[in-house]
Amino acid sequence: QNVMKNLKLSQEGFFRKLKEKYPQLTVNDLRLCSYLRMNFTTKEIANLSNISSRAVEIGRYRLRRKMDLGHDVNLTEFLIRMGETV
Repeated sequence: QNVMKNLKLSQEGFFRKLKEKYPQLTVNDLRLCSYLRMNFTTKEIANLSNISSRAVEIGRYRLRRKMDLGHDVNLTEFLIRMGETV
């Protein structure tokens, strides 16, 4: 119970921070960010979201563009690091 509450609070802080830094992110973008932050694979995200793996890859690509991240930046690691500073 307490663990879930803490997770929820840290997620809220994470989302708030993301929205402050990248106000153009949609609800779907934020959901993808949270899955990536939990280190889910493309296939796992596709299954959870009921979409194809290709759609997840396109989502990741669009996310990178919105966040202006170069190809040298690992998106998952970037989101995990960002979450740690909440």
